[in-house]
Parts: sequence; C-alpha cells; structure tokens
Amino acid sequence: MRDAVKAPGGGYGEAVPVPDPIAEAHRQWSARWPEHADRMAAVTSVMRVQQLLLARIETVLKPHGLTFAAYEALRLLAFTRTGALPMGKMGARLMVHPASVTNVIGRLERRGLVQRRPSPDDRRVVLAEITPAGRELAEDATRALHEASFGLADLTAEQAEQVTAVLRAVRAAAGEVPPEPPRPRAGR
Repeated sequence: MRDAVKAPGGGYGEAVPVPDPIAEAHRQWSARWPEHADRMAAVTSVMRVQQLLLARIETVLKPHGLTFAAYEALRLLAFTRTGALPMGKMGARLMVHPASVTNVIGRLERRGLVQRRPSPDDRRVVLAEITPAGRELAEDATRALHEASFGLADLTAEQAEQVTAVLRAVRAAAGEVPPEPPRPRAGR
C-alpha cells in the first residue's frame, strides 16, 4: 500500500510505502514468542478483514437503508417457506443474542418491512413475518451484494472457497459446527 505524502508548501509528493502493521506485529512476536507469532498474526488478520468486509458490505447496503444485521434478518425471513419464523429461532440461525434479534426486528417493523404476530400454534411464541415491502427490499439488497461480490471481488471463487474452509475449521474447533469429514485427495 502506498500513501501520498504532503510536501512542504501544500502539494502532495511521491507516494511512500506504508508498512503492514500486522507484519510488524508478527516480526515483534517472532522475536519474543516465535511459537505464537503465526497464530497471533492469523487472529489479527481475521479481525482486520472482518472490519474491512463489514465496512464494504455496509457501504453497499446503506442506499437501501439497511445494516448487515437487518439485511440478514430480512434475507432469512425471505428464505422461509411461509415468510415467518419464531424470534428465538431467528437468533439461533443468525447466531446472535435474542436481544439483538428483538432490536433488529423492531427497527424493521417500524419501517413496515416486518411485522410481529403471535404464533397460531403457541400464543407464547412471537413470529417475525416479512412484509411484501420487506421482501422487495431484501431482493434489491441481495442484487446489490451480488454485484459487489459481497465485498470479495478481488478473490477468485476458489480463494473464497478456501477461506470458508479454513474458517470453518476454526468454527469446528470452537464446537460451533461439526468437523467436516476429510475429502478424498485426487490421484489416490
């Protein structure tokens, strides 16, 4: 990465390379704790990439008046056969705290994109149901995210698949998902 440097007198001079802070941290860790340097750099890289991707996604969704959390909720409801899900089930599927679902659904409801209603099967259960306006917005936002390649236009499909596989291994190690069975290797 290169940044323009403001020259004396107000103009901008030649761009100079900006050092990678994660590479520098890796160098420092390697000098002190070499057995931990690679994992520290991996975690720091994942955290930074999460920030970068969230910013890209939020930029794509902003013209639609959506955050990524709101988009995920709308998209989840749009995927269902009936357009409705219990709020508790939404939290589990979106992997967020129930209070977060309540907050997001409340904002979407105020915009007329979702409505809450009691379940006909169990009056104690509250369903979130997408409205026609919510379904239309979910489709529009999905098209925009597709056009932006979900913020990963600079990766090939194969690279995106590799990132997903590596991160799934981390999720499996944390007990969030079962480990994926090993794939047979070609030529064996």
